[in-house]
Order: sequence, then structure tokens, then C-alpha cells
Amino acid sequence: MLLLIVAILSIFPAIARGESYSTCLGNWILSDLFEVNWVFAIDALTYTMLLVVLIVSTLVHLYSTEYMSEDPHTARFISYLSLFTFFMLILVTSNNFVGLFLGWEGVGLCSYLLISFWFTRIQANKAAIKAMVVNRVSDLFFTIGILAIFFTFQSVEFNTVFALAPYFTEHATILVAGHAVPPITLITFLLFLGAMGKSAQIGLHTWLPDAMEGPTPVSALIHAATMVTAGVFLIIRCSPLFECVPTVLNIIVLVGAATAFMAATSGLLQNDLKKVIAYSTCSQLGYMIFVCGLSGYTASLFHLSTHAFFKALLFLSAGAVIHAVAGEQDMRKFGGLGRMLPYTYAAFFVGSLALMGVPFLSGFYSKDLILEVAGGSASLTADFAYTLGLISAFFTSFYSFRLLYLAFYGHSRTARSPLEHTHELSPRMATALLVLAFGSVFLGILGRDIFVGPGTDF
Repeated sequence: MLLLIVAILSIFPAIARGESYSTCLGNWILSDLFEVNWVFAIDALTYTMLLVVLIVSTLVHLYSTEYMSEDPHTARFISYLSLFTFFMLILVTSNNFVGLFLGWEGVGLCSYLLISFWFTRIQANKAAIKAMVVNRVSDLFFTIGILAIFFTFQSVEFNTVFALAPYFTEHATILVAGHAVPPITLITFLLFLGAMGKSAQIGLHTWLPDAMEGPTPVSALIHAATMVTAGVFLIIRCSPLFECVPTVLNIIVLVGAATAFMAATSGLLQNDLKKVIAYSTCSQLGYMIFVCGLSGYTASLFHLSTHAFFKALLFLSAGAVIHAVAGEQDMRKFGGLGRMLPYTYAAFFVGSLALMGVPFLSGFYSKDLILEVAGGSASLTADFAYTLGLISAFFTSFYSFRLLYLAFYGHSRTARSPLEHTHELSPRMATALLVLAFGSVFLGILGRDIFVGPGTDF
């Protein structure tokens, strides 16, 4: 909360004036030519991520104090959440690849700890190990990418690497399996493979649905709003590198569009309440990724920001539903909860409409912009992404309506004993949902002129 107040009151005026600044805390690694400093840099991209992470984290902490109040290990849970937020802040504020990698690995560690928080459950342990192993695969490529960056540029600082990138695109080559390729091509491909695991792109997406075994606030913080967007953030941050390699950009478009379509079709057939929302997260990440491949980085960041609010709203509302029906997560056993949980139903309804992209809600402004960018680009990969994006948007609306209908409409299919304990939200949980609902409704219309409005230099 304190960091959020500081970010709003002290950093916003500088960002509004188009300024950026950095603070060096001293040396971290100094070995011959390899030098890494503790430097924290703030610019418009970093500030946007700071606000998203801090707002969602504050609300999840507030929600968790009530949601986990009956758990004997609440203190451990809150400490894991705080540690996760710390590493996410390290990730977004670092001015070099090594500092970013520290935060990258830190959030991976915290995801393992949080998914396996109920470590006496075998499925929770399996899901945590699966998340760790799958992310290790992509992190290996990311590590090799950082080594290739230092080998090529003799530096790991963003400003130095980005400034030298055009020269190494045109005049340098590196041997890979006996073939000479530009080093930027290899570097960007490795960085994208690293981003694929963290942002759950097709092939490395399998850990995300299983990660729902952790407590519901974990899903809201890690797997909807912050950690899974780290891969998108990496691509946006390294956009000067990716813009030098059209081939890799085309690969990004194809992978992102395929992920959006695959996850949307998978969401149609899920019966677990949280897994439906998890697959929708995977699908929306596909949108963010493929528009980066079309050089629509600002559109991707805009959707990242709006998605954080309505997806966190959906997960926390799902937690309230699960809490109310004694831990049941199968939607086929719900029904009629709209009459018993009107406040939760209203929050879920708003989040679902924003996810569908209903006009004048936040999801409409950001997702429609992504489809507009894809439809306005004259290339085969853009047409492919546009077609799959439209189909995925239809499927998103379908499974969102299916979820609402099974859970909140019709006659109750819940056993009598859970119904006896059904209760509405506590004030702290309701406050968190109210703030997220406000962002889900108004963030799009309030932020569109800042991100993509006429004349903006964001």
C-alpha cells in the first residue's frame, strides 16, 4: 500500500511530463568486462507495470486476509505473496538483463511456493513441480539468450544493447550449428522462447491450468495479473531488438494467434470453474503476444493493463463462490447462486462482460484495438492472426456465458449441506472486488487516450 501511494504521488508527475530517471545503488557483479550494477530505472513502461502490480497486489493482500483467515498458516501465505510482489518489482524496474532475470527467477520460485502452499495435497505438489519444470525449460533458453547478449555486445544494460542492435543486425554473424546467422536473430529467438514459458504460450502452456491447485488469491495475483505477463513485458521491453528481426516477429504472431485459439477452444469444454478462467488467461496472453509480433506494443501493454483488472476480478469472484459452497469447483454442481450471492454475481457478471469485450467496458477498448491492428496489417501472418483472433473472441463469449449460466442461473444443483453454509462476501473481500470492478468498467475509456489516443507520445 505504501509503495502504491509513493508511486502515485511522487513518480506520476515525472512520468506525466515524459521524463524517465534511474538510481544506481552500487556494483553487484564486477568480473573483468562483465559488470552489472544495481540500477533501478523508471519510465512509462515501468510505471505502468508498477501500477498494475501494486494495485492488484494490494487488493489481493486485502482479500487474502479474510479469505485465508481460517487457515493456520496465514502468515506464511501473506509472506509468500509479499515476496512475490518484491520480485515482480525487481523484474520491472531493473535496467539490465541480469537484474530482470533475478526478478524472473524470483517470481518463478514464489509461484512454486504458492501453488504448493497446501503441500499435504498431492495434486498441489504435482502442479507446483510441473510449473517449475516447464518454466525451467524456457528459463534455460532465456539464460542462453543473456549469455549471447553479453558475448555480442559486451554489456547487459538495456540502453547499450538497444543502441548497438542495428549495427549487429547488418554487419555481424555468429555460427549456430555450422550456419552463420545474425546474432540479433539468435538472441531474439532465445528471448522469445524464454517468454513463451512464463506467458504460457502453446507448447509451454500446460502448467497454467494445473496451477489452479493453489489458493484462489494465488491464481488472481500470479496467474492472471502479474507473473504470466512477465513474458509479454520482456518482449515489449526488448522491442528495439525484435524490430530488427522480421522473421522472429512473424513467429511471434503465429505462436500468439495459435495460443489464443487453442486456449479458447479448450475453455469451451472445462467444468472446473477456475480452469475455465485459467484457459481464458492463456487465450488473452495469446492476443498480447501476437500483437507484439505486429509491432503493436502499446496495444499489447494496454490490454495487459485492462486484463489485469477484470481477470483478477474474475478469480477473486470465483474464490468467493468456492468459499460460499464449501470448496466445490465443478460448475455442473452449482446453479441458482445469483439469488444467494447477488454481490458476487454482480462482480462476476462485470468481469465476464469485460472479458467478452462488450462495448464500453475496458476489455472492449483493448481487445478491439488488437483486432484492429491485426486487421489493418497487410501480411499473411496478420490475416492469420486476425482470423483466429475473431474466432477466439467468439469462443470467449461462449464459454463466459456458459460459466455464468451454469453457476448463477437456473435451479440449484448444489448438495443441501453446502447450501446451508452459503454466505455473501465480508466487507474486506467486497471492497477488493469493488475496486477491481471499477477498473474493469472504466479503465478502458480512461486509459485509451493515454495509451493510443491521437497525439499521445506514450
